[in-house]
Amino acid sequence: MIEQIYNYFTIEMLYYWVNLGVLPFWLILIFFPQSHLCRFFVTSIFPIFILSTAYIFVLYKSYLNSYDFIDNFSLYLGLENLSNLFSNNSYLIIFWIHFIAINLFTGGWIVKDAQKLSINKILIIIPLIVTYLIGPVGLFVYWLIRIFHAKSINLYD
Repeated sequence: MIEQIYNYFTIEMLYYWVNLGVLPFWLILIFFPQSHLCRFFVTSIFPIFILSTAYIFVLYKSYLNSYDFIDNFSLYLGLENLSNLFSNNSYLIIFWIHFIAINLFTGGWIVKDAQKLSINKILIIIPLIVTYLIGPVGLFVYWLIRIFHAKSINLYD
């Protein structure tokens, strides 16, 4: 049974499952940010646990396939080295899971922060969608909304 699961989750299949699996979390964040469902399943440790499990699974599969983890540090040596790393599917899916997890965490933080400041949930729909697609830009858009809503600039909050 475990071997069947292991063989089913190829890098390509894991990519599809991660992309489809994260969509319900984002839909709940966008449409039901104040629900108990959002609090317990999206802005908690639950999605990070799931994505971490996928991350560890890919690391384990990579280890079994004799992936050279030390070579990952060459990404700091130049853009060409980074490009070479992205040509490896194992590294690419590790990066992608990392990207998905950070964006989802950021979306959860935006929802919690907006609730703390009593920002209307309609106002945070655009930053959440942008965060889903291009994380840092969505966070910046939310920060602009936050400044106008709070009528003060806080660079460290």
